Amino acid sequence: MVGEWPSAPDARDVQPGAPDRLAADVSMSGEERIEQVLAEHGALVRRVAATYERDPAAREDLLQEILLALWRALPRFRGESSERTFVLRVAHNRGLTHAFRRRPRGLPLDEAGEVADPGPGPERSATLAQRRERLLGALHRLPLATRQILSLGLEGLSGAEIAALLGITENNANVRLSRARRALRAELERGGELP
Repeated sequence: MVGEWPSAPDARDVQPGAPDRLAADVSMSGEERIEQVLAEHGALVRRVAATYERDPAAREDLLQEILLALWRALPRFRGESSERTFVLRVAHNRGLTHAFRRRPRGLPLDEAGEVADPGPGPERSATLAQRRERLLGALHRLPLATRQILSLGLEGLSGAEIAALLGITENNANVRLSRARRALRAELERGGELP
């Protein structure tokens, strides 16, 4: 369906109040709409998939599942939330389904997925890649519900956005996010990955 995931501009750079193009242009074909989603949110979807799957081959399968789910869900998108929130909801729901459906595997942590870094030099890139791997490793040692809320927080969603996405109160979302951050910090300290 899609050969390469384009690197997308940061969705947080979108002007607040600007109408989502997907909600506004119902004349687009399904293929045009999914291509637009990939252009704007492809990197975001890839990061969400990395939250739910360590194995690179299984992660690519999950990405294809997310794309199919998005393609099916796009005709029902009415613009009641931001495009980014809609994409995140579909991606996280598909990730949860994938996580509950798969059999647990005993993959070593050194096979955790790498996220491409456009850093300026090889040393900085290597350092950032090692930190990312340690973070993903610590993240994958946490319970699924904790991983989910952390990944939403790491994507920069506010407590209100997380609450809307998960169907909980904003206060509950903020409390869960705070607890999840503490759990991640403790996991990183336990692994000797924090100074």
